Amino acid sequence: MEQLNIPHLTQALKTAHSPMKRTKPRAIGTEIVVVRRSSRVASLPAPVYKEHGLKTFEILELPSGRKYRYVRKELGNRVYASDEAREYAINKAEELESKLKSGHLSFIKPMFQSYVTGGWLGLPVNFCRKYLPKNDETIILIDEDGQQFPTLYFSRKEALSAGWRGFSVSHELIDGDALVFHLIKRAVFKVYIIRNKDYYADGELNDASHA
Repeated sequence: MEQLNIPHLTQALKTAHSPMKRTKPRAIGTEIVVVRRSSRVASLPAPVYKEHGLKTFEILELPSGRKYRYVRKELGNRVYASDEAREYAINKAEELESKLKSGHLSFIKPMFQSYVTGGWLGLPVNFCRKYLPKNDETIILIDEDGQQFPTLYFSRKEALSAGWRGFSVSHELIDGDALVFHLIKRAVFKVYIIRNKDYYADGELNDASHA
């Protein structure tokens, strides 16, 4: 037995079939790491990121009975006009529209946040189908100073695209303003701007007159 080295073989077999020793899983620590910021902004509060909510359709109804449907985007860094200031601008736009020369068509377009910050401006569907070009075409917007702004009109969408954003930025349009579009030629609008901020100026004048 000893010559055949059987005791050593038996011990080797026992070792091979013995259960494996279980080891505890290695613990891995977790740590929140703050990204290193530039020394110029290190003292400033860390930025907070928020997701934009879904688009919400709202309808603004005036005492006159006119209704305006629009998409309101809830953007935290935007300032929205009060209902009173918005209605003031629309009423002033209606007064201006009533004084325009007859023989030319017109419509009022209240400004909402999505209009002044986006690259599109939807126009009244019925007006577009009756009086505007049937195909995509350049439409000129002329402001009250006579400056011209070419815009691209998409007939299928009844909307102004390229060029509208430039008009909005150049005239510092904000939520609550109201525009009167006066069609003076086939593809040319004279545009009048009513500022909603004038509501507060008129209110101060009225308060001063009653003081």
